[in-house]
Amino acid sequence: MPIALIAHGGAGNWRPGSEQDALEAMKAAAEAGRAVLRAGGSSLDAVCATVVMLEDNPIFNAGTGAVLNFDGFCELDASVMVSRESRVGAVAAMQRVKNPILVARKVMEETDHVMLAGEGAQRFARVMGFPDHDPVTPARKADWQDKRRRVDEVLGKHSLKMRRFLKDHPEYAGGTVGAVAVDSAGVLAAATSTGGVTMKLVGRVGDSPLAGAGNYASREAAASFTGTGEFVMRSLAARAISEAMRRGASLDRAMAEVLDGMHRDFDADVGVIAVDSAGNALARHLTRDMPHAWFRGEDEVASRMRIA
Repeated sequence: MPIALIAHGGAGNWRPGSEQDALEAMKAAAEAGRAVLRAGGSSLDAVCATVVMLEDNPIFNAGTGAVLNFDGFCELDASVMVSRESRVGAVAAMQRVKNPILVARKVMEETDHVMLAGEGAQRFARVMGFPDHDPVTPARKADWQDKRRRVDEVLGKHSLKMRRFLKDHPEYAGGTVGAVAVDSAGVLAAATSTGGVTMKLVGRVGDSPLAGAGNYASREAAASFTGTGEFVMRSLAARAISEAMRRGASLDRAMAEVLDGMHRDFDADVGVIAVDSAGNALARHLTRDMPHAWFRGEDEVASRMRIA
């Protein structure tokens, strides 16, 4: 059974001069997952190892360096899913942890629940031994202070105009992170982690912790989405890829069909990575950029900023 893994660092427009740092970070994270799989480890271990490295890198919008909400603190969303027995664990709107992806995994492994949110998720993290950690970086704090000074421009005087703002100023968004993999036993897994959208309302939860929306793993495919979560949630986009494959589509065709529909229905600014049970690992995106890295079988890790 061929092993494979692909990871993403967020769809959008990366700032000039930041592309190489993003690609190097993606490659290093994928290498961590590759080492797990080549040693006979599980796809779940591999995607978690990959996402932890991205959460710990402050250039990405996950874990340390996540974007701040309207009140100036981080609320973190994350989920893991495994194709075998459709196991899922997720956390939403959780504060003050270093690696929300690992807390999400503990929800799956140590409780009968699928998702914990807010204060309850943080309390659970402490019980599981995850120490207090402030994910706010000086750069994100300065960015938030700048936007608060220009709140009418950022949000609009009469309504929340965040999508238009992010299109005009993509440097504010950062990038959700995710990884998907298939191991030597044929088990598929997906992991996704994010700080959400910059200046989001307190309590906002996006697609990343929702099985079937931003994250999904089935016998057919594992997928992780990035971009404007509200569009991904409305489309149940990650599950839609598996459903298209059940109807006979290839992985590439299924991904294209789902993204084409999101472009038609919403003009959505999203991207996706996915693997299938045959070890194919692919990326597609409707934004200019989406740093990603991947490997298959005995291949070395490759990385790319955008699909031509």
